Amino acid sequence: MRKTVKIANKIIGDNYPCFIIAEIGINHNGSINTAKKLIKMAHDNGCDAVKFQKRTVDIVYTKEELQKERESIFGTTNGDLKRGLEFSKKEYDEIDKYCKQLGILWFASCWDENSVDFIEQYDVCAHKIASACLTDWNLLKKVKATNKPILISTGMSTQEEIDKAVEILGEDNLVIFHCTSTYPTSNNEINLNYIKTLRQKYSCPIGFSGHERGIMPSTVAASMGANSIERHITLDRTMWGSDQSASLEPQGLAKLVRDIRELKDIMGDGIKRVYESEIPIKKKLRRK
Repeated sequence: MRKTVKIANKIIGDNYPCFIIAEIGINHNGSINTAKKLIKMAHDNGCDAVKFQKRTVDIVYTKEELQKERESIFGTTNGDLKRGLEFSKKEYDEIDKYCKQLGILWFASCWDENSVDFIEQYDVCAHKIASACLTDWNLLKKVKATNKPILISTGMSTQEEIDKAVEILGEDNLVIFHCTSTYPTSNNEINLNYIKTLRQKYSCPIGFSGHERGIMPSTVAASMGANSIERHITLDRTMWGSDQSASLEPQGLAKLVRDIRELKDIMGDGIKRVYESEIPIKKKLRRK
């Protein structure tokens, strides 16, 4: 129980020096070996957690949607694609085992109630509500009933929709993520100042889920007080897949984590002082 509370405090607390989530999502392209390489990449670069996406395909999508033509590495229909990207219990057993072996937390964005039950069997550290699911009130209630920390992204959502979601979830166990749901996001649509709006409006911690090219906006978000940063990761942005181009490769992830971890020292405490290192310079340069 003490360990669970400690983990929850890292996720939903403002005192932890930024909780960094590596979003693997569907960038594994249906390969458990690729997924494990991405988990190792996140761990080796100092991320706190990795996140996947879980769907019950026949619940989330209509028959008509699944029958639509769509060329992919899995076949010629949208259903071939969606089913090809879904991991089964066999793969998630391996993910759970591998993350425990490395000592990195993991959880998932569940897109339907059945998927919440599926992921809950692994006693994950938290649950994520994807931007696309923010208005699925039944799903929100299902996730709230787990009593786990909840992270919710706000992309493609109006302020009224966000307010309703927060009303359902409550603020005690919640982190609200500012997010723009374009992949990749243009600079003029990132709107980091909305983090300030969220911090003023709600009492819970505020995070940032970025889909931008590069790392600068995510680092700035952390400097503005975002308690959590979530970024998609990939082994190579040229790999097949819709999310790869908005993802960080190993070198970019390493730089992002390094810069965020250095922010606490860089930002300081806001108190003006003369540092010991300045005294010799002061003696040398100041006129008496």
